[in-house]
Amino acid sequence: MTLTDTTPAHDVPRAHHDADAGAVGPILLSLAIFIAGWGTSIALWGIPGLYIPALALVPVMWVVLLIISRG
Repeated sequence: MTLTDTTPAHDVPRAHHDADAGAVGPILLSLAIFIAGWGTSIALWGIPGLYIPALALVPVMWVVLLIISRG
């Protein structure tokens, strides 16, 4: 009988950390602020507050689609 490793598996520190995990917080915070702002515009201006931000984002989505399609 040999003694190779007596450290329990749950006490071993992780050697690496997920590099994408740090980007999740700022993305979710930005999304929450955007949705809160859009909701505030709906509360203040009604139906125009709903569709004018969506209309303003059309050029942004065109650019996103072009970037995605170019690879």
